[in-house]
Amino acid sequence: MSARKTLLIPALLDHHWPLLRWAFESRRFHAVVLEESAEELGLKYLHNDLCYPFHLIAGQVLHALRSGRYAPERTAVLISQAADACRGSCLIRLLRPVLDREGFSQVALLSLNTRGLDRENALPLGAGMALRALAAVFWGDALMLMEHQVRPCETRPGETDALIQRWTARLSRELETGRNLLPPAVLRRCREMAADFQAVPRDARPVQKVAVVGELYTKYCHLGNWDLETCLERQGCAVGVNGLSWYALYYMDTHLEESPLLIRLGGKALMAWALGFQRKFIEILRAGGFDVLPPYPEVKAMALPSGCALGCGWLLSAEAAAWVRAGYRKVLAAMPFGCLPGHIYARGVYARLQRALPEGLVVGVDYDASTREGTVWNRVRMLLDTEL
Repeated sequence: MSARKTLLIPALLDHHWPLLRWAFESRRFHAVVLEESAEELGLKYLHNDLCYPFHLIAGQVLHALRSGRYAPERTAVLISQAADACRGSCLIRLLRPVLDREGFSQVALLSLNTRGLDRENALPLGAGMALRALAAVFWGDALMLMEHQVRPCETRPGETDALIQRWTARLSRELETGRNLLPPAVLRRCREMAADFQAVPRDARPVQKVAVVGELYTKYCHLGNWDLETCLERQGCAVGVNGLSWYALYYMDTHLEESPLLIRLGGKALMAWALGFQRKFIEILRAGGFDVLPPYPEVKAMALPSGCALGCGWLLSAEAAAWVRAGYRKVLAAMPFGCLPGHIYARGVYARLQRALPEGLVVGVDYDASTREGTVWNRVRMLLDTEL
């Protein structure tokens, strides 16, 4: 059997990729999640009118290939594609000529989507991959939600981070070997994690509860939001970021009808199962004393009536409303400035959203290569310093 290729995965999900990467580990590929920031390198090759995540992803890929650590003929790059009005769906077509010009024509660009986009570059999907991905998504959600609520009040600094590392290592071993990935075992691990995090000693120091909603990259990736979570915690905030499983259900709910028949039928069956599983997952975390947003159908019911599901679409307004009702009355809507659907369907609802949530405050923050940290942080401070 020929040697495995290296599958480079650009940053996107800080809390999930350490686990989710195992879904792409196989006899064919060894998955490596890229971590270095190379914004300026991406800007050199892609027009600055494109959205900010484009530049970050392109820069990371070029930086990794130029490093000499990966043989081009034994390397591939995974590109996630929403396959809707998100311009990220065009990234393979934009990045391919760049890699060819730089001498990396042997590097394959693989598409990850369920809509049949770029079929000639599609990453093969399998049952084992799906099983690992489902476990990793829910485990990643649990770790992220509990980390955000425990670390701001821990009495011994660093204890929460150490617990994250221990659980990530343990869960990674199970994902690598394929053990304990059936639903009862996944939920049992969530229950054990909740007990461990609940046992971390905490004091009663006052914290501001601030929720972050918005586009995937700027909501879940520290490169896309300039370490927003860390900055907020240093200001005495407990950060609320909703789990990735809610976005996955939103995507299946709103995009399946445009997918090929077999994917559509399989997706509906998967969604029905995932909805029931998510309810059990929420019950476990709430029983452990943690704040968790309601199940997906209840969050969906809180959305402003727009009917748009392009990009983060109506999910932004739904999550904002759900967080405010959960006690996180201050909401940061984080978006890349060049996000095409975000300009219309996310920023376009800020005023309506604020009128619908008079007990809360929603502030939009835009990330872009031409914007500096001072501009963004001034917006954040405006939110933090406002009395509600």
